[in-house]
Amino acid sequence: MRTAEQPSYRARLSGLLLAALLGGCTVGPDYEKPEIHTPDEWYANIVGTDPQEPAAPIQTWWELFNDPVLNTLIEDARQSNLTLQMALASVREARARLAFAGGANLPTVGAGGQVTATKLSNNGVFNQMAPPGGFQSQGMMVFGLDAAWEFDVFGRIRREVEAEGARFEASVEEYRDVMVSLYAEVAVTYIDIRGFQAQIANAEENIKVQAQSLELAEERFKDGLTSQLDVEQAKSNLYETKAAVPQYRIHLNEALNRMAVLCGQDAGSLRTIIGDAPTLPTPTMSVEAGVPAELLRQRPDIRQAEREAAAATAMIGAAKANLYPKFALKGSVGLESHSVSSFFDSSSIVWTAAAPIHWNIFTGGRVLDDVKVKEAQRDQAILNYRQSVLDALEEVENALVSYHESRVRQGYLVQAIDGTETSVELVTIQYENGLTDFDNVLNMQRTLYLQEHKLITSHVESLRSVVALYKALGGGWSPDAQLDHEAGEQIARELAATPSSGRKQIR
Repeated sequence: MRTAEQPSYRARLSGLLLAALLGGCTVGPDYEKPEIHTPDEWYANIVGTDPQEPAAPIQTWWELFNDPVLNTLIEDARQSNLTLQMALASVREARARLAFAGGANLPTVGAGGQVTATKLSNNGVFNQMAPPGGFQSQGMMVFGLDAAWEFDVFGRIRREVEAEGARFEASVEEYRDVMVSLYAEVAVTYIDIRGFQAQIANAEENIKVQAQSLELAEERFKDGLTSQLDVEQAKSNLYETKAAVPQYRIHLNEALNRMAVLCGQDAGSLRTIIGDAPTLPTPTMSVEAGVPAELLRQRPDIRQAEREAAAATAMIGAAKANLYPKFALKGSVGLESHSVSSFFDSSSIVWTAAAPIHWNIFTGGRVLDDVKVKEAQRDQAILNYRQSVLDALEEVENALVSYHESRVRQGYLVQAIDGTETSVELVTIQYENGLTDFDNVLNMQRTLYLQEHKLITSHVESLRSVVALYKALGGGWSPDAQLDHEAGEQIARELAATPSSGRKQIR
């Protein structure tokens, strides 16, 4: 009776073992996206310029300036910026790493062969066995195939593929983050260029007015109506204003060269595109920040940090799998013969088969320590994800306040300039008629120039805060599209070819 049941018992055991080898299990924690709480609305809940105007689309936020030159520069940077191209190359590298990791699930097959000729020494250790006439040379031909296949019983390979899939997705988010930063830097640099051009134009306008005051002082001095002090003070005021122009030109040149780097062009051709227009761009649409929760979906750096946390979690399972035995199947088949005529005979066939098992019984605690390392890296990645959300909230709040307050400051400066311009006209007339000292003329001219300088600076700060806001919001791409633009289409094609194992759909 026992003899009859024994084959059935062995068959069941063999079936269970085979099922375990083929099906296996996946050790380690499954990734769960950390829960992040964001405020319901922004503390500095500022809506843009005019509630009646349409809101600027976050995907192409630079269009709110309605500036064709800026649009052209953004497009040039998208096509030619080298940093963006390097980020794209990093995505291709991550894609290749994912494919490399996925290949571990498949068997490896190799082929090899050799032809050898040997002859034993007649005077060597086998000399007593030498036939009459001595040993003859012997030839041997060998060709064969060998294969090996590791059964991923405990999910080490699956976890590594899962980690590489998350890293690949993180590299796509890094590419998008570079794109967001690039568009913002192009816009800020363009605003700086127009700001320096406006400062130069403003200084030159004031130079004309101050030169007229110098002529007036010289005429009155020649007529004996005033002292030479008025002339020297007028010269001092004029040349001080002239001295500011070279510094603005230095900054303008630096900004133009920076723009050339961003757009991957030479500065000469770029100057022709930008031209000389001392007028700062003005938003033609309202500036809106949406709700804080949208940051988790829109900010590429937050999305990247979340994917890195997923990769770190998967590596815990890969490390824990080293605590369990590894099962594999190895074998080889080939032909071996001393003669060409018999090389392809069935009698020349050689083969081997093996099912090796390896288990790290003692490693000095290194495997457990490696698990602890991966757990600590997971904890760091999750904390980095949470920190990136806090940093994003801070950036948006600061940009909102900066935009609002700089526009308030602009309003006050405009009113101050209106009053100062009238004062300059009045005090000049009074000086011409000998009703006031030249000091009053100089003071009002200096005040006007300083206020106009502050107004341009405030306008630049206001526009910079608009750019900072949309950069903080992650503007410049659409989460609903797989990837934007021609460069992204290359990644999109690679995404379509990526094996589904270990990869989640990128949204």
